[in-house]
Amino acid sequence: MSDATSLEARLPVRRAGIDTYGQAVLYLHASCPVCRAEGFVALTRVKVQCESREVIALLNVVTGDWLSPEEAALSGAAWNALAPAPNALAKFAHAEVPESSHALHAKVMGSTLNEDQFRSLMLDTLSGRLSDIELAALITACAGHRLTDAETVALTRAMIDVGERIDWGEGIVLDKHCVGGLPGNRTTPIVVAIVAALGYRIPKMSSRAITSPAGTADTMATMTTVDLDVPTMRRVVEREGGCLAGGGRLQISPADDVLIRIERPLGFDSEGLLTASILSKKAASGSNHVLIDMPVGPTAKVRSAKAADTLSKRLVHVGRELGLNIKVHISDGRQPVGWGIGPALEAHDVIAVLENRFDAPRDLRERALEVAAGLLDMLPYAQAGSGRRLAEEALTSGLAWAKFLAICEAQGGFRKPGRAHYVEPYLAPVTGYIHHINNLLLAKIAKLAGAPLEPTAGVFCTLKEGHRVERGTPLFYVHARSPGELKYALDYVRHHPDVFSIAAEPL
Repeated sequence: MSDATSLEARLPVRRAGIDTYGQAVLYLHASCPVCRAEGFVALTRVKVQCESREVIALLNVVTGDWLSPEEAALSGAAWNALAPAPNALAKFAHAEVPESSHALHAKVMGSTLNEDQFRSLMLDTLSGRLSDIELAALITACAGHRLTDAETVALTRAMIDVGERIDWGEGIVLDKHCVGGLPGNRTTPIVVAIVAALGYRIPKMSSRAITSPAGTADTMATMTTVDLDVPTMRRVVEREGGCLAGGGRLQISPADDVLIRIERPLGFDSEGLLTASILSKKAASGSNHVLIDMPVGPTAKVRSAKAADTLSKRLVHVGRELGLNIKVHISDGRQPVGWGIGPALEAHDVIAVLENRFDAPRDLRERALEVAAGLLDMLPYAQAGSGRRLAEEALTSGLAWAKFLAICEAQGGFRKPGRAHYVEPYLAPVTGYIHHINNLLLAKIAKLAGAPLEPTAGVFCTLKEGHRVERGTPLFYVHARSPGELKYALDYVRHHPDVFSIAAEPL
């Protein structure tokens, strides 16, 4: 490139003010001299360099007048990656072909990949060298049953290798994970409080919601600080035995976070990707004894006993290869758990159970005790069946509630979750008995009401299968921040009345 061309290739950069869902995007005007000099066209992968930082961005060409030909604009993801100083100039060049492109092509064409190939893919995923389009192709190529057990182990190890690892030293480090798909099943804060109250280490790192109305991190964020870095997480665990951290500032299997971002809109189910996602985070976070709660039901994530058996075997196999002791707990996934669906509503349920209140949801209490008992029974020196007694004693005595408050205090202080400004019931259209509750539709209603982005939004429902309802009485209540969101969610219900299947005769 000539000196003149090099000078033309430097432009001031500004924020585009466009959310591109995490994809680094560069905006240049069609008349921009850089486009002409470099031969850039729409969707070209461009290396943008500003001082010592660089990012690989996907080019969008602007033909309107909101961008001058003498400047460049960056999406939020690209801007954050570069963090340019005021009045900074950036230079632009064609990005090199990713080293992992051969591995990606091979997988798309049906080949089996090894650990080195997956590591190359994960490194390019993290560095932004693979576009969202290429990542979508990779996920599609791995969807369904297209990952062998050996590939799943290789992918999991590669995801661990490209991120941070936490070493808690000698001894047992407990953890639990729920496969998901069951609204309101917020057992994790209760289980962590019980286990830590009994003196065992349980450094729980949870994620924000992916496709659900709330994740554990969303619920905990209504009560305390969850965005902990590794030193803070260590301090909390050393002080209280457990923590309830979100994964935002922790570079634990960070490639998985990128893949999840692509998987969310695709909605693909994959045993291999799910297994790698779960176990890469557990291994990297230093756990060695992990109980995985797997709800099974017609509208849960895992919908049949056969699917549960297949996924369980893969989780146990991959865990063994990684040196993890994995136990799968199959649970009833036919209907929601607890009363609330949404971050703050679920937090109120958690507090009610930990406080041993008479109005606490009994199903949430029972599930939390089952999971805590199963985890405690995994201890090498545990007497068979003793976990239930220990868990129940910790909960009913108030030790678990005290430990939960102590963990919250160590993470930044406890605060009470809020309440929505607008609440309206949806009334039963007929008299009868509830035969079926559609988890997917109920979760959809909570999301339309604003959850999880609005913490107080969601659905509150105390009814379960087998309950009798009278025509005109509330089936559930929709909670929202604004009248518009409330109306939007209720309009959806009116067009999908089969959220609850009600019959004249009892089950």
